[in-house]
Amino acid sequence: MAQGSQESGSSNGKVTEQRREQMLRSALEVIVARGYAETRIADVAQHAGTSPALVIYYFKTRDQLLTEALRYSEDAWYAEGTQRLAAIPTAAGRLTELIAMTCLPDTDPNPRAEWLLWLDLWALSPRNPGVAAVRHKFDERWRQTIVTTVTAGQDAGEFAADITAADFADTLSALLDGMAVQIALEDPDMPPARAYDLAMRYAAGQLGFSWQPSEGSTSLGIGPPSEFPAIGPPRYLASRRLGLLTETEMKTWPRVSTSSG
Repeated sequence: MAQGSQESGSSNGKVTEQRREQMLRSALEVIVARGYAETRIADVAQHAGTSPALVIYYFKTRDQLLTEALRYSEDAWYAEGTQRLAAIPTAAGRLTELIAMTCLPDTDPNPRAEWLLWLDLWALSPRNPGVAAVRHKFDERWRQTIVTTVTAGQDAGEFAADITAADFADTLSALLDGMAVQIALEDPDMPPARAYDLAMRYAAGQLGFSWQPSEGSTSLGIGPPSEFPAIGPPRYLASRRLGLLTETEMKTWPRVSTSSG
């Protein structure tokens, strides 16, 4: 009897978590479509195919629902990114991937979605303590990820030892944030490929590792299509994001050298 109760409780818990995640995903899609300020619980409930009362049961308030949705999106982004970074053997490669994660929205059916969420987050932070707390946590984690990567590169002799990792992380983070705004706004002078190229040039120049776009790469730094038979750069990037590449293919990108020459 006790075992049956445990199995029932476990099943109910899974159902609860599935419903919760469904509502969070629905909230994210509504926020992207309508904006954070214009998103109502009724909109999320309709999108999720449920009732406003059930949404309130799980999240209590509109602000709690929306901040939890933003947190859910960011945590999923970091979890996916951490998994990809673990497959890259060098610190220079991992830093390149971090920059690509920001500048090259290659597989999202709506490439601007992530940054539209961030624009709402930044805009609301000064007036909403709950959103401000979420924003601070995200930025802190992002900068710490860069610091950890740079420190590992310095310990391995890949990066210049005289660079303060925290200062570099603060500057690179601010640079990427500014570029992200231009990408989200679809500024013709700052397309994703150019943002990636400029950010990589800055990182390589500061940390003392050699990086340059491969010939024929159209500034993406991922090599000409011939290097990836039947894949090509856009498909390669999409496959990398979806985890469809072999370990060998993963290790052939990014093409960076740890020499300073």
